[in-house]
Amino acid sequence: MSVSLQKGQRFGLSAEVKDLSKVIVGLGWDEVEQKRGLFGFDPQPIDCDVSVIMLQDGYLRAQEDLVYCGNLKHPSDSVLHMGDNLTGEGEGDDEQIEINLRLVPQRYDRLVIVANIYDAQKRDQHFGMIKNAFIRLVDARDMREICRFDLTEDYSGMTAIIMGEVYRHQGAWKFNAVGQGTNDPNLTALCSRYLPKRP
Repeated sequence: MSVSLQKGQRFGLSAEVKDLSKVIVGLGWDEVEQKRGLFGFDPQPIDCDVSVIMLQDGYLRAQEDLVYCGNLKHPSDSVLHMGDNLTGEGEGDDEQIEINLRLVPQRYDRLVIVANIYDAQKRDQHFGMIKNAFIRLVDARDMREICRFDLTEDYSGMTAIIMGEVYRHQGAWKFNAVGQGTNDPNLTALCSRYLPKRP
């Protein structure tokens, strides 16, 4: 039975699911119906991009540690992005990421799952124009949903969201439901939050 998480709640993946080795991270959202433009033009669909930032000691240390629509697979084969969904239409997960926990090299302590709106500033779009957003973790062996975090806050004006984190704690894997909205205009700016501080 899936566990419904609240913002800030942590869930012990290793403790709750025996011999868990591979999880599917599914993310979904629906677009709020937009009004037609001044001259009857349909508004551009909102393109949410999902990415994983793999951290070493809390920092992003190499370009290859960003798994996104432009880099679908980590060199370790531990994280695989299943492809970009340009509109968010349809039921269920809109984008999925596969994480093989056993293949994640020991040097990585945290996998941060983020979503940002492509060209948000240019298109004048934000997450207040998105509804029914969620992140869920599924056991890849039988596709059983382990836990789910529905993002119910008002994210108006936010162009990116730190959705959640899969992280190591005392040798065990856990999940943290973060749900933090940001004004980062693109993925590069979002990643800069995790770069090592310069002296």
